[in-house]
Amino acid sequence: MLLLAVDTATPAVTVALHDGASVLAAGGDVDARRHGELLLPAVDRVLAEAGAKLDAVTELVVGVGPGPYTGLRVGIATALAFGSALGVPVRGLCSLDGLAYASGIEGPFVVATDARRKEVYWARYADARTRASEPAVDRPADLADAVAGLPAVGAGALLYPEVFPDARGPEHQSAAALASLAAELLAGPGPGSASAGFLPPLPLYLRRPDAQVPKNYKVVTPK
Repeated sequence: MLLLAVDTATPAVTVALHDGASVLAAGGDVDARRHGELLLPAVDRVLAEAGAKLDAVTELVVGVGPGPYTGLRVGIATALAFGSALGVPVRGLCSLDGLAYASGIEGPFVVATDARRKEVYWARYADARTRASEPAVDRPADLADAVAGLPAVGAGALLYPEVFPDARGPEHQSAAALASLAAELLAGPGPGSASAGFLPPLPLYLRRPDAQVPKNYKVVTPK
């Protein structure tokens, strides 16, 4: 197996290559405004570091969010294009699950990423491999009771220490963690295996995009 994982659901544009046993190479950049510019060069660097060619990839995994509209679709569209060209399956994973897996926390905790608009994308976890709630988007102040006393990871948690006083790393998404989680899922159930699951490679937006058609927009049709 040669698994390529990409994620652009957060400011981290991240890529990793996994052979089913370990991460061969990983890399990326953190830049919320340049997902489209940074992703393909990151893929090239990771493949070169691993001494592999794109046509050797047998599995594709992409973080499906939740995340902002534009950045999220860059990673998904790229993964789908690769999958179509290579004739290999494209599997989605919740991006929050990747952060949870990277944390290694064994007890209950929360993952929270920055959703902008003074909101966070978040979910509760029973442990690093087991999500205990569906991903949601909310204002941090509205989560005080739901997250009270729980450790929290992710950039969203670090932004709001009054709600997440036990905020810790990782701050940003890592495709290496996403790839390792995917490899574990593909290997099948076993002792201590992940209970998270693959999703369709479709964007998990959770809210409407900022750009919308004006309410009084008049459609002009040719005669």
